[in-house]
Amino acid sequence: MDETVATVERVRSPAIRRTGLPDIEWVVYADDAAAIERLKVERDAIVLAHNYMTPEIFHGVADFRGDSLALAKMAAETDASVIVMAGVHFMAETAKILNPDKTVLIPDLQAGCSLAASITAADVGLLRQRYPGVPVVTYVNTSAEVKAASDICCTSANAVEIVESLGTDRVIFLPDEYLGRWVATQTAVQIILWHGHCEVHERFTGAEMRAFRAQTPDVLILAHPECPPDVLAEADFVGSTSAMIRKVETARPSRVVMVTECSMSDNVAIEFPDIEFVRPCNLCPHMKRITLAKIRRSLETMTYEVDVDPAVAHDARRAVERMLAVGRGPRG
Repeated sequence: MDETVATVERVRSPAIRRTGLPDIEWVVYADDAAAIERLKVERDAIVLAHNYMTPEIFHGVADFRGDSLALAKMAAETDASVIVMAGVHFMAETAKILNPDKTVLIPDLQAGCSLAASITAADVGLLRQRYPGVPVVTYVNTSAEVKAASDICCTSANAVEIVESLGTDRVIFLPDEYLGRWVATQTAVQIILWHGHCEVHERFTGAEMRAFRAQTPDVLILAHPECPPDVLAEADFVGSTSAMIRKVETARPSRVVMVTECSMSDNVAIEFPDIEFVRPCNLCPHMKRITLAKIRRSLETMTYEVDVDPAVAHDARRAVERMLAVGRGPRG
């Protein structure tokens, strides 16, 4: 046991935060974590981790952590030469779009997204023909080609603000139907929907939420707007992953259920040890392709590099930058 503890302490540096994992479990990750910290220095690299990463990544080796909007901003502002995206492919593409001269790596090329797969640039073109002159707002959970065919991007954190920033009476909102339906309840702008769904969030049901309340009447239910309408109707609060974290921090409930991807609760619970987290566990199979060992291999071999066609990147960058400009003053 003394040797185990010594091993754990040896690999923990100021850059490696405690993950909430028992020391005996951390030993499994110790060699990979130490190698990643060394490789980040050698490669002039940073690791960006989405909120759905497992704790040994999110709290262990990530330099920056957050939701899609936060990661997009961090990618736009970093001075590092290499960006490793601990997330899914569209996030790595967004990082490359905003940093065309930097090397962007994703540890597993199969880390995709059901929403990104639900729509193509050709679909956007057909929608423009059907609704001429109506602006296209595209969720960041899309391919670079779809972003390039759009007018502006949004995340779940700023979707309502983005829609209203356009000053039109209706918009085409792509591709998440449930997020779009929720946005429609928050604004007078008419929302034209697409029928894409997140394979994690669409599995939750209103009946599950009622069961949570029956079991623990004092539970605070926080739901992601990608969930179906019957789930949102049962929730005490609806918001992005970053908004959920802020709600936990300000409300300080005795019990909370975060209706989103499983690892979110694991990561947030570490920050709030006095709160009981009731854990519905729907895992994202794509996010879970990213592991500590794969991040290490990615930095060792500089794979897999994400490239975006320059012409596509130019138009996609315009849509992403328009999103980032909202709230910072007039857009050009």
